[in-house]
Amino acid sequence: MGMSEWYGATDWDSSIATIHRAIELGVSFLDTADVYGAGHNEVLVGRAIHDRRDQVELATKFGIDRTGGDSARTIRGEAGYVKRACDASLLRLGVDHIDLYYLHRPPQTAEIEETVGAMAELVAAGKVRYLGLSEVDEPLLRRAHAVHPITAVQSEYSLWTRDPESLAPTMAELGIGMVPYSPLGRGFLTGTLDTGTFDNKDFRRRSPRFVGDAAAANQSIVAAVQSVAERLGAAPAQVALAWVSAQSARLGVSIAPIPGTKRVKWLEQNVAALDLTLSDSDLADLGALGAQVVGARY
Repeated sequence: MGMSEWYGATDWDSSIATIHRAIELGVSFLDTADVYGAGHNEVLVGRAIHDRRDQVELATKFGIDRTGGDSARTIRGEAGYVKRACDASLLRLGVDHIDLYYLHRPPQTAEIEETVGAMAELVAAGKVRYLGLSEVDEPLLRRAHAVHPITAVQSEYSLWTRDPESLAPTMAELGIGMVPYSPLGRGFLTGTLDTGTFDNKDFRRRSPRFVGDAAAANQSIVAAVQSVAERLGAAPAQVALAWVSAQSARLGVSIAPIPGTKRVKWLEQNVAALDLTLSDSDLADLGALGAQVVGARY
């Protein structure tokens, strides 16, 4: 998403280079959405993988309709819209199928059974391989899964956002994987942010956790992560990612975090987190930080 919108300045060439470097390093799971940059991000990802499609599992999302302006967004799920959205994404991506197709948020214009039923028809047509949902609760997940198996749920999950843990027992029961977005706390947990320097296009300027007294209070969380990182000779971002990945064993759910970055430097740092092992003591100390967060997610 940050390669197209919401996280400050963007650069097409460096974004393509970052995606190519990710694939070189063995990163095979790429996540985008039709709403990121109003289609720009799907075009970018499609151009980046046009000669290496067989090396990636490609995920995209639909449902957030911004045509009325961002102040009047609608979460759509009617069957006709689902099918048109998929065809438009396939065209922008330049591919003949999407590996994992998500409903971006619970629909406002249809019941979940209609939406997932239309998504199931896309699977039958060979346009989509697997289905996912994002930011859903247990009743909605069960209703959706009853229509067609759900493969993954994508929700914000990190050291300082723990909401999806309440859904983990249901996901484990149904064999559904978790895809945590913003596993680095939208960059806050990396210890590299100066919240006073966000440009006008960066939505974090208006995010409760990133401003005022909340931002100051949350620095104690960053300091705790930095302390563990220094002791292990790692970067704070790597510690934060290693913690998220390690929750798979505790929650009984397969976890595939998707840290977003626009630059090769941070990509390489993130990938190196796979080599970091946290002790039980580290995991417990870091896990306790979730109760210290000041400010809502949005």
